[in-house]
Amino acid sequence: MESSPAMPLEALIFDVDGTLAETEEVHRQAFNETFASHGLDWTWSAELYRELLRITGGRERIRHYVERWSPRGGDAALARLAEMHAEKSNRYASLVTARGGDPRPGIRRLIRDAHDQGLRLAIATTTSAGNVKPLLRAFLGEGAASWFGVIAAGDIVPSKKPAPDIYLHALQELGVAASCCVAFEDSENGVRAASQAGLVVVATPSLYSSADDFSAAASLLSDLGEPDRPHRHIAGWRFSKGHVDLDGLRALLQHERATRERLRESIAL
Repeated sequence: MESSPAMPLEALIFDVDGTLAETEEVHRQAFNETFASHGLDWTWSAELYRELLRITGGRERIRHYVERWSPRGGDAALARLAEMHAEKSNRYASLVTARGGDPRPGIRRLIRDAHDQGLRLAIATTTSAGNVKPLLRAFLGEGAASWFGVIAAGDIVPSKKPAPDIYLHALQELGVAASCCVAFEDSENGVRAASQAGLVVVATPSLYSSADDFSAAASLLSDLGEPDRPHRHIAGWRFSKGHVDLDGLRALLQHERATRERLRESIAL
């Protein structure tokens, strides 16, 4: 049987928090400041927040906290949940803008290379849409937000990660096939969402997700790496240069497509 021609790499789709940058601590601070401003004596510790991150979406996270731990003032908080979450998002955007900061290793380089070579760029995240552009400006530069043709964020789809909805929406808006894209994630829920949408996933665990199950990722790395600072390979596909670049992603896509074709052939026998 003749092999099919290699599919081109046309687009990269990125999660935001934990993937572009280690931002979850900023979110945790914004939550705690919001609770205090509403007269609530709630403080989400790092340990508790790690558990709460298994619930995708800020509003959903607050609701789960109230229902699971029954804190004082919970019913009143749920009655003004939308207001509290909007305030938290504003606080987060202000904190990110004030702090500036650096993206995770390899992120800025890969995004710039993809943009320069004409690849499509997209965001697929459960965080609020208003949080995304301030972060892109702070971590990637003033013009970076305009490089992303699709910013799929927040509540624009019925179900959040680990459901594949946000990735299916991003693919539809991009107008490209899943087989021509690579997704970048930092959490188990994100990897599950992207892989269920048919995407090849490169996973880079973040501060709060190191204990997650990443078995659905095609490649598991400490970060994307830099030419002078290689990443640590953890599992799956190995990038020969020690950092993720477009040539390596094209080779990964070709490998994954061949693997899937062999699997289909074995099932058909």
